[in-house]
Amino acid sequence: MKLTEQQFQDYLVQIRELAEGPFDAMQEEIEVTNVFPQEFYDLAIKNDLYRFYLPEQYGGWGLTEKQILMVQEEFSRGPGGMRMHLHHAADLNWRILDDYGSDELKAELMPKFQDKSVYINFALTERTGGTGADLHTIAQKDPDDPDYYIINGEKTLISHTDCCDYTYLIVKTDPTSSKDDSLSAFLVDINTPGFETIPMTHMMGCRGAGHADLHFTNMRVHKRFLLGKEGQGLEVAMSSLAVSRAHIAVSNLGMAQRMLEMTIKRTHDRVTFGKPLCKRQKIQQDIADCGTKINALRLAIWDFAEDYEAGKNIDMKAAMCKLMSIDVVREVSDCMLEIFGGIGYFEKNNLVTRPDGSDYGPVERLYRDCRAMWLEEGPRTVQRLTAFRGLDACGGRIPYSAYEVK
Repeated sequence: MKLTEQQFQDYLVQIRELAEGPFDAMQEEIEVTNVFPQEFYDLAIKNDLYRFYLPEQYGGWGLTEKQILMVQEEFSRGPGGMRMHLHHAADLNWRILDDYGSDELKAELMPKFQDKSVYINFALTERTGGTGADLHTIAQKDPDDPDYYIINGEKTLISHTDCCDYTYLIVKTDPTSSKDDSLSAFLVDINTPGFETIPMTHMMGCRGAGHADLHFTNMRVHKRFLLGKEGQGLEVAMSSLAVSRAHIAVSNLGMAQRMLEMTIKRTHDRVTFGKPLCKRQKIQQDIADCGTKINALRLAIWDFAEDYEAGKNIDMKAAMCKLMSIDVVREVSDCMLEIFGGIGYFEKNNLVTRPDGSDYGPVERLYRDCRAMWLEEGPRTVQRLTAFRGLDACGGRIPYSAYEVK
């Protein structure tokens, strides 16, 4: 189903109102329970938040990458845990299977993403290793039945474990090797014997995202669930993470945009020494700096989207977008908290209402939620190293879709 331009613009408004209305309202309970109510999933399905990003052949809308990112910016204005869940759905959840799954698996599962009949999480990180050839989760061929692999090991900080049906699992298939081609990727049913989920404690923010440790004990997985080829595991992980980094960047963008709007409202309402804050030059300069950086971030993300659509290498620009977004959302959130003052540090900042009786929004929660993006899909140090490799390869002459001198 193709949307007209007006239908797409109306959908963006619909998702913003959903994020800042019903999603925000149910988050107060989630902050305590750390579990999404069924109402959240029902609303997400009703509003096509598991469908909009899919290609048309799988029941989706066939949106461009830029349009997908624009929708994500809108739902990222809401609670961080819900943003994390929906970001995963729009990115890692389906792309890995579409890119590396067998025709048999794709025919069976891809159409089920549109209404969350299937949801897949992503398991790479370990407590005792990194995200490359130093992983310790091992998959070895079953000596009694070579059609099966036996997997032993563990993963940590895995999101959405309370609502998923399968896991994308990155393991080592050559335990004697320290090379990148020693890794492989599998699609694993969470009900497979030997698969254990151990819930983790509450995070600082992004509550409800279902984080857990995963343990695998003599877990047998059939070879038809191998994604790509044996030894392709790092490629599977990194290709999906490159896109996801840009989606993290647009998540930061959505939060930063909402925080800036809330902050500007506060500068008009808060009066000190007979003058509203918006009339003070220092405040005006801080707001201008935040707005300038938000605008630059949005343009960088859209440039990434053009390269993605054109089939170009996106690793460098995706890393740059995420790196830039961390700094932008940090500056905007700090500016917001300073301007709101002490009242912004309370969990329920509706202790102060606007002159029209409305409240400003979840200042304290947004401040906490955005900090998760420091770490998702790699910290600043990883993004800088990835960006350097790209810059070194092009001699520092960054190619742009709209303007490029040969």
